[in-house]
Parts: sequence; structure tokens; C-alpha cells
Amino acid sequence: MLDTTAQEAVTQTLTEFGAALEEGDIDRATACFVEDCYWRDLVTFTWNLATCEGRDEIADMLGAQLSSIKPRDWRVAEGEVATEEGGITTAWIQFETDVARGYGLIRLRDGRIWTLLTTLVELKGHEEPLGFARPLGAKHGAAKNQPTWKEDRERELATLGHTEQPYVLIVGGGQGGIALGARLRQLGVPTIIAEKNDRPGDSWRNRYKSLALHDPVWYDHFPYLPFPPNWPVFTPKDKLGDWMEMYTNIMELNYWTRTTCKSATYDDAAGEWTVVLDREGEEVTLRPKQLVLATGMSGKPNLPDFPGMDRFEGDQHHSSKHPGPDPYRGMKAVVVGSNNSAHDICAALWENDVDVTMVQRSSTHIVKSDTLMEIGLGALYSEEAVRGGMTTEKADLTFASVPYALLAGFQIPLYEQMAERDAAFYDGLEKAGFWLDWGADGSGLFMKYLRRGGGYYIDVGACQLVIDGKIKLAHGNVAEVVADGLVLEEGTHLEADLIVYATGYGSMNGWAADLIGQEVADKVGKCWGLGSDTPKDPGPWVGEERNMWKPTRQQALWFHGGNLHQSRHYSQFLSLQLKARMEGIDTPVYGIPETHHLG
Repeated sequence: MLDTTAQEAVTQTLTEFGAALEEGDIDRATACFVEDCYWRDLVTFTWNLATCEGRDEIADMLGAQLSSIKPRDWRVAEGEVATEEGGITTAWIQFETDVARGYGLIRLRDGRIWTLLTTLVELKGHEEPLGFARPLGAKHGAAKNQPTWKEDRERELATLGHTEQPYVLIVGGGQGGIALGARLRQLGVPTIIAEKNDRPGDSWRNRYKSLALHDPVWYDHFPYLPFPPNWPVFTPKDKLGDWMEMYTNIMELNYWTRTTCKSATYDDAAGEWTVVLDREGEEVTLRPKQLVLATGMSGKPNLPDFPGMDRFEGDQHHSSKHPGPDPYRGMKAVVVGSNNSAHDICAALWENDVDVTMVQRSSTHIVKSDTLMEIGLGALYSEEAVRGGMTTEKADLTFASVPYALLAGFQIPLYEQMAERDAAFYDGLEKAGFWLDWGADGSGLFMKYLRRGGGYYIDVGACQLVIDGKIKLAHGNVAEVVADGLVLEEGTHLEADLIVYATGYGSMNGWAADLIGQEVADKVGKCWGLGSDTPKDPGPWVGEERNMWKPTRQQALWFHGGNLHQSRHYSQFLSLQLKARMEGIDTPVYGIPETHHLG
């Protein structure tokens, strides 16, 4: 291998691997991998989102799936060139199966496969109408009574959900529901999105007025339609709400506002759901084949039940209901919590002359926004990356190509750099008494997010207010709420006219319990988390996000959510799974994990 180029090395490996797979020789195929190998598959082989770790797991997956998948034509992707750095050879690859075309990324170590990412790009015969295949729009030629594009759209709006049933019902019209709805529309899957709010984007408009995205614009694009090049780096919430409303309209999504779901039951014999909705005061029953809960990765607000809450004489609410600082000028506020929302709310209250105290109940990971953008995201999601030829699709796949079992090891050196760069900043926080952490293993923000969905703050200025004592700091758990504030377990009495509970959210299967029933919620189990056996992510290890974007233990029930990046990226794979089922394509699912945790 020493005298061959990287391109030749990858080509030779793919030729050997592909031949072994076509011949059904699993031992020969697994011999193409190093011992400590990883194969992450997004739908193409497993009809699931699954990572096989080690040769034995790969062999088990191939034994179950190979005869039905029939992969072939493995090659370096058109227009791509393999590279070698630090003993690792990397290449973008293409391949096909009986029913699909795939794309992926391969890493070789010592001439064998170390990590392999395979993703489903399109279903043969059901390609999206993009590029040369885009619709004509105008109807050329003369014919009697030809409907216009607008008339066709009006007919769809008048019939879908009335005289015609949707194949998919998406409950929740935030970024997740909208991204998935756009994908499904391009695939020709009849879909209705049910949203409780008055307008698309209200899920953001209704939050506290100072809210803006903490992730940069390059990380947050929607499918098909990226933000324009003059868009702010950090999108203000109302601007994002307007974008979502515009996007919903021009993508011609069937979006039912002021619609709430009252109940849902699944008929195994009929293979369909019966979903009862309240649409603007009118009861409507739909019978979709597939039900997607896109109610937000964070699930239901965790409103604590502290003793004495009914005695408090001021205003108290969960952070998701916080209106902003305006009504509280000149008052005293206590914010229970110390993560993103808590910091944002505390800063906005201080800016509006509110005497505010943050109650920190446990340690929090802090990273400065500019540092995170430069060290943590810059290689994939930045203006420099774009100008260097990085596309959103390649950035997403590059990030996805690192198996979760390895990701912490990739992240730790980055956060060590951040700690060194901002040492004075962290010293100031510790001197102020703030409890800091870097994650259970020093892997920082992304792993905390993937493992538990919280426990961090991306600093956009509030930390300096903590360092300067302008945001006061208290520590400990709440013992009780009293008429004029709250009391901590160690006895500190904090006076308050306002208490904000920035206490996070529960698992998404809480929505399943409300809508379908506790039995189904328990059958599905906890959503989110990798089984890392770190705080709030109990083991055993499952290697992928629990129940997200893939089949669950409840037939025809799916969960879709996450940040804007995940809503964009994983909507591709969820939409293709749903399209395949609508078209009657065989989808033998491999690797649905056991349910270990109920919520």
C-alpha cells in the first residue's frame, strides 16, 4: 500500500468489498474492516438509523440484510478525489442497491475500512423532481378547461383531509414538521401538518423577546432553500418565524393552523391511524397511514412541583411561557436554572432594570459563542468553509460520518483548546462562584446535547454579567416557594415578584402518552440520548439517538425533532422511509433496540 495513491487504495478496497457483498461472502466482506471498525448506516442497508461496532456486529447486520438489499457498483463518488492525512485515507463514495442509490464516506486505516457511512440518497423510480427534472410550471399546448397551477393547488387544499386522506400526518409545525413536510411534498407523499398556533413560526415568535438562535446561520439552513447571504449570523426569533411562514407558503405545504390533536389510535388490521383533531373549533377525524410526532426534541416543559407554589403571590411560569422582561421592570426576579434559557432570560431582565438572581442547582457547561464558532464549527459551518468549497450537504455528512462511539474522542481536544483560549474567562466565572463542567468526559457541548439535550450555555454576554455580579448567583435546590419568593434547602430566602422555572423539558414520548396513551409511550420508551451512562443519559449503550427519525416499537409511529441542523439533515432519511412504505417497497428493518427506559 505504501506506493499506491489514496485514490487507488480506496478503489481497491471498494472493489474487494463490493465483490464480497455481491457474492454473499460475509467473512470476506468483514475482513475488509479493521478490528475496531464502525459502520454507520442511514437507511440504505438497515431501513433504520443504526451503527454497527466491530466486525461481529457488521457480520450480523449483513447476515440479516444482504440478501434483500443487494448492494453493488461501489466507487469513489463522481468528481471526488480520495485524500490521506495522518495515516487515514478518506473518500466520498457512491453505490447502489436494488431499490436505491446511496452516498457515503469511507475512512481507511492500514488499507482496511475503519469507519464507513452509508446513506440513502434516492429511491429508484421515485426521484425528487429537482434540476433537470423540475416541473415545467406552465402548461404548454392548447386544451379545453386546463386548470392553472393555482387551481390545482386550491383543489388540493379543498380535498386533502376532507374527501381524501393524507398518507402522513405530522403533529407539530415547528422547524421539524416544516422541514419534513417539504421533503415529503417533493416526494409526492400526501401530508398534512397540524399546528396548534395561529401562524407558522409562532413557536418561535411566542418565546421571550430577546431570543435569537445560538447556532450560526451556516448550521441552520432549511431543505432546498438556504438563507440568503445577507442573513444575520444569529437569527432573531421573530425573523426566523417570518422565514418559516414564508417557507411554508412557497413550499405549498398543507399546514393546518389552530389545530390540536385530541386522540390517536392505531388499527393493526387496517394499518392506519384514527386521529381526532380540533381544527379551529371543529372536530375533524383523519386516517393517515403514518403518524409523525414533531413536537420538539425537548418534549413537554418540566414544570416543577415545589411545595408552596400555590402560595406565591407574584408571577411564576416555565421559561417556555416567559413573555420577556417588559412587565417586570423595577421588580425582583428569581430564575431557577443555569442553562441557555436561564442565562438569556436573566440577561434580558437585567437589561430592563430587574433585580435578578439565578439559582444554579447543578454544574453547567459554558462555551463562548465566538470560540465555539471558530474551533467547534468553523471547519464545516462558517463563511470560510463555504468559500473553501464546503456545502451544507457535505458538512452534514462529514459530521454524520463520525460514529457516536468515537465522537467524544474527536471533541475532547477541541474543548481543551477552548479552555486554554478562554482561561481568563473561566477563571472569572469560578471566582464568581459559578459551577462549571466540561461534560462527563471533557467532551463538551455537542456530546452534552446528544446525550441529554441540555446542560450548557453558549455565552453571548450573560456570563460577564454573572462575573460582574450584575446577575446574582445562588446555589442549591429549592426547598419551598413562599408568598414572597422561595427558600433554598440550605435556608437562603430569595425575595421575588417573578419566578421563572428554566427547568428544561421531558422526553418526547410524553406527547405520545397524552395523544395515544401511556401504554404506547412505555412501549416506545425514552426519546433522545445515546445510552452513554452519563448524567441524564442512562445506559445501556444504543449508539444512536433513541427513537429519533427511524422506526419505533409502535408500528407507523415516528418522532422527528432536534435543532435546525438535525431537522434539515434527518428529514431526508425519515421522508425516504415514509415514501418507501407508501410505494410498497420492502423495508426489512434491522436493529430496533430494546426499550430500557420509559421516559
